[in-house]
Amino acid sequence: MPALARRVLIQVVVLALAAGDAVGSLLADEPPRYAVPLAVIAVGVLPFRNKMPYLTFVLTLPGLIFDVTLAPLIALYTVAERRSSRYALVLCIAAFFVCYASPWDRDYSGVSTILSLVYAIVFSAAPVWLGLLIRARAALSDKLAEIERARAHEEELLVQQAITQERTALAREMHDVISHKVSLIAVQAGALQVTSVDPASAETARTIRALSVRTLDELREMVGVLRPSATHEIELAPQPSIDDLTHLIETSGIDTTINIVDTASTRPSSSVQRALYRTVQEGLTNIAKHAPGAQATMDLCISDDAAELRLTNSASTRPPEHLPGSHHGLLGLRERAELLGGSIRAHDTGDGGFELAMSIPLQQ
Repeated sequence: MPALARRVLIQVVVLALAAGDAVGSLLADEPPRYAVPLAVIAVGVLPFRNKMPYLTFVLTLPGLIFDVTLAPLIALYTVAERRSSRYALVLCIAAFFVCYASPWDRDYSGVSTILSLVYAIVFSAAPVWLGLLIRARAALSDKLAEIERARAHEEELLVQQAITQERTALAREMHDVISHKVSLIAVQAGALQVTSVDPASAETARTIRALSVRTLDELREMVGVLRPSATHEIELAPQPSIDDLTHLIETSGIDTTINIVDTASTRPSSSVQRALYRTVQEGLTNIAKHAPGAQATMDLCISDDAAELRLTNSASTRPPEHLPGSHHGLLGLRERAELLGGSIRAHDTGDGGFELAMSIPLQQ
């Protein structure tokens, strides 16, 4: 049933019951002339009880003199339900009790007076108790609805956080994987363009280098969009390991000496292996971009206590390639290391070279 129709039905039922009670009370005795208008007022103001509960209650009180009780009871219930002022509610209860229990012009015996007082207490307390109960129920319902909204909002935040984590991890993987390959393509194409004696080959190399540089620019913009903040690592497939380091170095086109010492009783976790791999990958990418023609040395020592990686390169032998970058490489490596409890160091060697080192504890 629609809310408006339900409210109208309630009003009709309330008015019908109150009018029936008033008519029955007035016909039972010989009321004075002013009893009928007072009863009409008591019943007629009930439709306004929700907006003006205090005024409605005051206008229904005179009906108690002539045993018109239902309208004042409804008005007292509305005061208890709609208004939270305790003092006003106490005054309304007291007024109802006095009007209901006062003998007025009637002759009461001792027993009937006691019964009248008991009835007055019950009739005063019942509508108040019911009104307070309904108000508490409504407040509880509102509180539960608020809790449900908060829970839904929290779930939405968790979903957004998960999306952010995936975007960050995706951006990091895009930078580490694609940027490395495209940078090497651009470097090799630039070298071919300079050294080729065939004009057609040189033009092809120039086109390849231009497309590679444009791809790096677009990749940098996409990484900036996908990477709003640093967050936790998310597993993505496929995951590189330290077994892939040799292939990575051999395909980089950089003259690199490989020194790997592994004395650990167990293999490092996939997160540690991936961090080591990405560090070497980022270091090789930077060497190709900023120190073309340089020689490099990779030292990796894995023990039961820690994994120590150091990638150094000599000074470049030709001008560096001015390739665009996202500037998130070292930041991503530092995040990887910190998440694993390790650290990253990157600094010049003083002789024109550069050193990139990572240390990750394996016992935490």
